[in-house]
Amino acid sequence: MTAAPGRVRLAELVATISLGTDLGLGQPMEHVIRQTIIALRLADLLDLPEPERVVVYYSGLLAWVGCHTDAYEQAKWFGDDIAMKREAMFSGDGAADLARLLVRRLGSGGSVPDRVRTTVTFPVVGLRWFSSILESHWKATDLLAEQLGLGDDVRRSLVESYERWDGRGAAGLRGEQIRLASRLVYLADVVAAFERLGGADAAVRMARERAGGQFDPDLVDLLCAHCRDVLAGLDQESHWAQILDREPGLARTLGEAELDDALAAIGDFADLKSPYFIGHARTVAQLAGDAAAGLGLVPDEATRVRRAALVHDLGRLGVSNGIWDKRSPLTLAEQERIRTHPYLTERMLAFSPRLAELGAIAVLHHERLDGTGYPRGLSGGAIPVTGRILAVADRYATATEERPHRPATDPDAAATGLRDDVRRGALDADAVEAVLSAAGHRVRRRRAWPAGLTTREVEVLRLLARGLSNRDIAGRLVLSPQTVGAHVEHIYAKTGANNRATAGLFAMRHGLMSDFEPAERS
Repeated sequence: MTAAPGRVRLAELVATISLGTDLGLGQPMEHVIRQTIIALRLADLLDLPEPERVVVYYSGLLAWVGCHTDAYEQAKWFGDDIAMKREAMFSGDGAADLARLLVRRLGSGGSVPDRVRTTVTFPVVGLRWFSSILESHWKATDLLAEQLGLGDDVRRSLVESYERWDGRGAAGLRGEQIRLASRLVYLADVVAAFERLGGADAAVRMARERAGGQFDPDLVDLLCAHCRDVLAGLDQESHWAQILDREPGLARTLGEAELDDALAAIGDFADLKSPYFIGHARTVAQLAGDAAAGLGLVPDEATRVRRAALVHDLGRLGVSNGIWDKRSPLTLAEQERIRTHPYLTERMLAFSPRLAELGAIAVLHHERLDGTGYPRGLSGGAIPVTGRILAVADRYATATEERPHRPATDPDAAATGLRDDVRRGALDADAVEAVLSAAGHRVRRRRAWPAGLTTREVEVLRLLARGLSNRDIAGRLVLSPQTVGAHVEHIYAKTGANNRATAGLFAMRHGLMSDFEPAERS
């Protein structure tokens, strides 16, 4: 099934979101995709009609996406929220199993006094919160499904994904009151986890033990009768390719405005990881997009910067709130965990060719020109202008937002901090002034170049005059050829030149060939 050239399929976007769900659940990437493939194979055996397969497909990929929305509270009570969810997957399905898990995890990672205080407080305060967990998860999931334009049937199935056959789920629905698609996804989730660790026999054994309680006994019988077919070859080819090939109906693609809205919704959802992050993605996107336009990037490139900013922190889902929300200094091990999150963002977006170009920018948001950033420690010209802009926008937004270990920084103090970073060679001067301008600061006057040329245009002009092609200039300055082409057009229009030679004459006449310091050295 193919989408329109250059367009993102809704299935790609939803499958990408599921990779973030994997991280938050403490499962390997593509766990949710595997569970959805299993649910679809069971749907094949049931000969479900096409509309119901659509429900299984999208509800399977999104069923647990809301499980990180109260990670702040989970970490507060149980320490590592990701470890808690991973352990819960294999702890059993009975009330006694749950009680043992809660007692074992209460106050985990804290000091002895903290653990005692948490254990005493939880029965009074924590249980009220814990009883509302599933409701908060499905409400958040339903909101995202609505924002992505998924239909009422999918949304109803998502709500009912938290129900158990015996009626001990979130809303107390039981048996065939629960939509069939929801029962399939609920079974497939745990089957996928047990099969990965112990093989088909372990998955079947678990399903039989929980039939009639957690799971629909008829679906368990179906799984057991056809387990080899249902579980065969799951890992013999790319799970990503399998799930896109299984997309039911006509492949739905997103228009540009729809893609913007969807990426904004995903960024908002990732920000729910911690109350300290709420609104961060949209703030960074606004700053980065406006700064890119102010620096003269071609519209397509400015759009890519803004979109990358919307999803630049998806990888945060793979780091525990026990680290993100910690008030005391981080250990070296915790710092290393933090340093992985841009890489996780890049890997999630890399699965989709169109989203991969956003990931290539997003991964740069903690890189620094002097090589002190992460995850790769890039420096100087290895960081393109798009990455420089995003790094500054993220730095400014983060500084002006409260964090667990510090209050929000005053905007003027944040601006001073950015300019200090320029002086020590960590941030790009042009990107800093462009972001500060976008944030409403009075920016420092740049050097006045002849004919109204910008600093970047003078840099391009200098290389153009020396005979470099647009492609060579792009490689030298780490810009796209399209952006260089736009700069050359602006140079010709401003200087009255119409070719390289006359542009070179203008540059020599105005002393630009020697009186210029490249922006990346500022």
